[in-house]
Amino acid sequence: MGNYTTVLKIAPAFLLAGTMMLNAQQTDSIRKETKIEEVVLIGYGKQKKTDLTGSISSISAKDFNGGATSPAQLIQGKTPGVSITGNSGAPGAGSSIRIRGIGTLSASQSPLIVIDGVPQDFNGISGAADPLSLINPNDIETFDILKDASATAIYGNRASNGVILVTTKRGSAGKFKVNFSTLASVSTKMKNTPVLSADEFRTFINKNASDAYKAKLGTADTNWQDLIYQAAWGTDNNIAFTGGIKGLPYRLSLGYNEQNGIVKTNSFRRTSAGLNLTPKFFDNHLSVTVNAKGTFTDNQFAAGGVIGSATYFDPTQPVYSGNSNYGGYYEWLLNGNLNVNANANPLAQLAATRDVSSVLRGLGNIQLDYKFHFLPDMHLNVNAGYDYAKGYGAKTESGLYKTAFADKGRYRSYEQEKKNKLLETYLSYTKTIEAINTNVDLVGGYAYQNFHRFEPFEPTYKGTGKIDPETGNNTDVRNVLISFYGRGIFTIANRYIISASVRRDGSSRFWNGVDTSHLWGTFPGVSVAWKINEESFLKGKGINTLKLRAGWGKTGNQELTNVGDYPAFSSYSLSNGGAQYYLGDQFYQMYRPDIFNPNLTWETTTTENVGLDFGFAKNRIFGSIDLFQKKAEKLLVDSPIFAGDVSNHNVLNAGTMESKGIEGSITVVPIKTENTSWELSFNATHYNSKVTNLVDRADSSFFIPQGGISGGVGNTIQAHVVGNQPYSFYVYQQVYGPDGKPLDGVFVDRNGDGKITEADKYFYKSTQPDVILGFNTKFTYRNWDAGLSARAVIGNYVYNNAASNSSLQSGSTNEYLQNVYNTAVNNNFSIPRYFSDLFVENASFLRLDNVNLGYNFRDIFAPGSSLRVYGMAQNVFVITKYTGVDPEVFGNIDNGYYQMPRVYSLGLNFNF
Repeated sequence: MGNYTTVLKIAPAFLLAGTMMLNAQQTDSIRKETKIEEVVLIGYGKQKKTDLTGSISSISAKDFNGGATSPAQLIQGKTPGVSITGNSGAPGAGSSIRIRGIGTLSASQSPLIVIDGVPQDFNGISGAADPLSLINPNDIETFDILKDASATAIYGNRASNGVILVTTKRGSAGKFKVNFSTLASVSTKMKNTPVLSADEFRTFINKNASDAYKAKLGTADTNWQDLIYQAAWGTDNNIAFTGGIKGLPYRLSLGYNEQNGIVKTNSFRRTSAGLNLTPKFFDNHLSVTVNAKGTFTDNQFAAGGVIGSATYFDPTQPVYSGNSNYGGYYEWLLNGNLNVNANANPLAQLAATRDVSSVLRGLGNIQLDYKFHFLPDMHLNVNAGYDYAKGYGAKTESGLYKTAFADKGRYRSYEQEKKNKLLETYLSYTKTIEAINTNVDLVGGYAYQNFHRFEPFEPTYKGTGKIDPETGNNTDVRNVLISFYGRGIFTIANRYIISASVRRDGSSRFWNGVDTSHLWGTFPGVSVAWKINEESFLKGKGINTLKLRAGWGKTGNQELTNVGDYPAFSSYSLSNGGAQYYLGDQFYQMYRPDIFNPNLTWETTTTENVGLDFGFAKNRIFGSIDLFQKKAEKLLVDSPIFAGDVSNHNVLNAGTMESKGIEGSITVVPIKTENTSWELSFNATHYNSKVTNLVDRADSSFFIPQGGISGGVGNTIQAHVVGNQPYSFYVYQQVYGPDGKPLDGVFVDRNGDGKITEADKYFYKSTQPDVILGFNTKFTYRNWDAGLSARAVIGNYVYNNAASNSSLQSGSTNEYLQNVYNTAVNNNFSIPRYFSDLFVENASFLRLDNVNLGYNFRDIFAPGSSLRVYGMAQNVFVITKYTGVDPEVFGNIDNGYYQMPRVYSLGLNFNF
């Protein structure tokens, strides 16, 4: 084995033909009832919305949430079945997107994202959150979200969690135009974690601790959380030039975004540029689309764990010690030296740590669409794309402070480079056969995508002169996907539509070194639609849209999380530094076998969907409703295995899971006059996912632990188990006294054996909510416009780790004191009871995401020019019974979550 391993893999790629989506019902011009067909991307083509057979939602720029710093925030709460949760409140942190809930266990749960025809990989770049977060939101024109397998099957592999097609803005031939926007904002925290004040903590310690620990109380009144948070300013500036030069339509955009985090020392800066060219040649038979986007981001991250330190540090102690030791900050000592077990002074952590990263991203593709001269109904489409990303950074911890005092300082740099290449081509044929009143739309193609990742070995250097680890490997990985695909859409008499697709994918991820049988998967899909409103018996009945849809499809998943790149291939890796052999007078690192499964293959998901689209009163009332059912088989599971193997876990195709749900949306336009319009939209989603088989067991005798928590070593609070929802909380049932207070260490003996053991734990609630709701409204009167968007999640449960960590033991812990959650006073637990269901809290909430008000000055510079001045507030309020700071925690375990900020903004938008 060399210093690195290179493996070629085989798999698919994807293409996106760009179009602009037009919506007649919501156009600014309401004087004419001109009907313009709305066009939606469906992958490798486009289709009129009225002809869609699958479950697809489209959101265009005019409906986006304003003030978004990441693309995912643009569509938060806008469409049913799509849940978007921030990874944290830090600027640039990105978001996690889930379409129709959780559909897998150990594989990726993220949808496939295709940007201007270039499919992204599922992993972020070192120093950044995710691939989508590196795109400037101001450059995005539309999102087309493919939700059911009949729509996503054309993408086959990696499409089990849905597909999001992102189209960026394009130029248009004609007059030169400039758009300039600027936004200034201030971000503030929502609230503090509810721990005791200095006086309350003194009362708590004096009541419950020994004299030795009472003597440790200080005389200060320090609110540590207030000291680490700040009011953070930000700015977002964008300029775009559009027009045409001798028949060459173009759009050039430049952007600069700077956001400071509400935790001190945290900041994010993004510089972006985008160029789009759409020339035509050969008498308009050859259409060329060139997309080029580049971003450069600088991040400074706050010290890890500083939010937890500010939560628990003794509020009776001062910030500074009065001497120069440990940077002059107060720290807990033991026998004259640092108490290594005690919480660190949070301000000292911030001062000691400099954690920075920079990320360069370049994404470009050229797409050729040739309409044959001798057969104009047939097109040849070729798409070549290149996605380059490089992330690098360093974390420096000063030896002057407690954080790295023992090591006399620490330094570690890191670097990662990604080069993803795409080449695909397809033929499309569209023809209306008048003799049988049928429109035929056929597509057939081939796709190749190559993913390359390189990471050099980077150790940690310490001021003591030690390097840890001393030796290691570079990582040099290639994955390849190859695909063949086809689709046919037949529209009969403009009323009956049949769509069928199939994709054949090969992935090198499943190469086992012996045979190719596991590499390939076939993913078909079929759907039908009946435009009932086109039938003669409904003509003139005031029904504009009434369409019944039904679909079936199978998709795949090969994206593993927290697992090596070659889970099916036998390989060796260097052992860690603590497992060296001493031979002669020297220590040697040895190679050890990696766990692998040569029988590993695709996880597959089969989806059935039935939907109804409707529109009445000249489409001033319109919407849709969908029923869906998903069954995931051959689940990729990172599972515990029997003792005696080389590892205590392995990746297996060992499980099934089923999901059922319903989602719907409705939009009403109650007012639509010459000067006034008002639109209201509401959407709702309910789904239920359950594990039905796990490692060939159909009962609950086997489970896979999930959800690590702080406190103790290796503790987990969730599990996957047959018969329950994924990520169910695995806890003891708390017993309460006559006064309603929990009894310390008293749990229900569920198996009746007279003692409390692990066998008395039960599965209680999960991360899966009962209902997700979204509400949006827009109002315009003459030159005024206003809008708001809100979301509600009902049946959302969160494990409150800050509360479970707090007990009377906090007043007698290893020769130091630490603050406690305010419920500890009433709970009166002697030690932390991490596994009590008391700490699994109902975190249902109603959140007002966005409120905005603007005024448009028309013809301000010249005819056709405009200036919009607006104010906006984001994350305005949250109504919840959850006792923590924020009920919306990704992963539903609250153990020091960086809260979402409340943001106030003023902006200007010029068009001339």
